[in-house]
Amino acid sequence: MRALLQRVTDASVTVEGQVIGEIGAGLLILVCAMPEDTEAAADALALKISKLRLFKDEAGKINLSLAQTGGSALVVSQFTLAADTRRGTRPGFSYAAKPDQAKALYLHFTQALQALDIPVQTGEFGADMSVALTNDGPVTIWLDTDT
Repeated sequence: MRALLQRVTDASVTVEGQVIGEIGAGLLILVCAMPEDTEAAADALALKISKLRLFKDEAGKINLSLAQTGGSALVVSQFTLAADTRRGTRPGFSYAAKPDQAKALYLHFTQALQALDIPVQTGEFGADMSVALTNDGPVTIWLDTDT
């Protein structure tokens, strides 16, 4: 799986004019399933994210994890993270998992984060979403699982 993490002071996702998910301090996680991904990969990604030290401690050093801060995660599916831009000027998305597999892995990933005691809000899989965020730092991290 592939994820783009952004440390935020707040973030929200809106579908058809309605806010469907919002968080305060934590991580906005844009996530993309690839065809070879498994539930084990989703579990490993959730565990890695929960333990990544991306937040400041009392001394101002980036030394705390999402789990340690009690922060939340806003998880949004984003197949465009699988964009292939090697040829031409129009990205291809054949490296993204098919919708049924991608949705199942997206849901499994969010459940895996929740099982690690991370408060989770989500977007709506397959919807046209508007995502708002206040980037903190900014801190932005790209992760790929080894499948």
